[in-house]
Amino acid sequence: MPLRSGQLLGPRTPEPRDIDALNEIFALSFTDRYRRDGLVGVRVPKLNRDIWNYALRDAGPGAMVWHDEDGQIVAFNIAHRSGVEGWMGPLAVRPERQGAGIGTIIVNEALTWLRTQGAKTIGLETMPRTVENIGFYSRLGFLPGPLTVTLVGEVRSGPLAQGILMSELSAGDRDTLLEACRDLVDRSAPGYDFTREFELTQELGIGDTVVIESGEVRGFALWHSAALVEERVPEELRLLKLFADSAQTFERLTEVLEGCAVSAGLRRVAMRCQTASTSAYAALVGCGYRVRWTDLRMTLAGHPEARVGPEEVLFSNWEI
Repeated sequence: MPLRSGQLLGPRTPEPRDIDALNEIFALSFTDRYRRDGLVGVRVPKLNRDIWNYALRDAGPGAMVWHDEDGQIVAFNIAHRSGVEGWMGPLAVRPERQGAGIGTIIVNEALTWLRTQGAKTIGLETMPRTVENIGFYSRLGFLPGPLTVTLVGEVRSGPLAQGILMSELSAGDRDTLLEACRDLVDRSAPGYDFTREFELTQELGIGDTVVIESGEVRGFALWHSAALVEERVPEELRLLKLFADSAQTFERLTEVLEGCAVSAGLRRVAMRCQTASTSAYAALVGCGYRVRWTDLRMTLAGHPEARVGPEEVLFSNWEI
């Protein structure tokens, strides 16, 4: 049955024709959020349609939009699930429709969907300076955790380590390696599964996955090189998912990612570092990576993130 709140109808699953409307709401609502936080000069740009397409296809039925009686989209929430890891983002309500309880509706609908899908981790990220957002999510049962710090590094000079690129493998070899990556993560974070993201990234041609082997798979990194912002050229390689079985593997993956950036004609690597991995954060800073941005990671009470071993590193980006 359609969910109604005044003139709010939905949710329904968005289609490619909805991307322009989603992009408009995204830019307007986040620009308004910055303005209310005192950052009057900030204008949030629209996102690359290829990135929207990836996000919507990755989410599948977890992508939800709500509209008014005229069919105009007024809110959306894109809920994702990677095995038992669930998260939502982006989500937004048109600025002129905020304050009427729509935000609560769209978050609760996504929570219901994630629970029915068996998500054991349920989370999101928000700006740590935005106390209204933190308070809003807290009232819905979310608890604050570590920061996610976006670190950006220039590609170092000299020869860089190489890894195995999924895109260069035959279909059979790729399937075998994907299974090995899934098993590697599952041993430390049971039920986490990034296979769909690996396959979708390659299908859309917006990035790749690189794997480190030494007798067996030791780590991997899924990255995008397509421009994030609409009508801009690619500027940097962006990390989405990473697992390393040790500090040494993480350091090698960092170097391999820089090599991938060079191959893609890019000079920078951006990593959204979950600072629960303090050693990984320190290693990146030690390599000259600079802090660009911070987000507060929040998880629903009773649905925490998996904890990996003390020497292991798991980065799972909760933003597109």
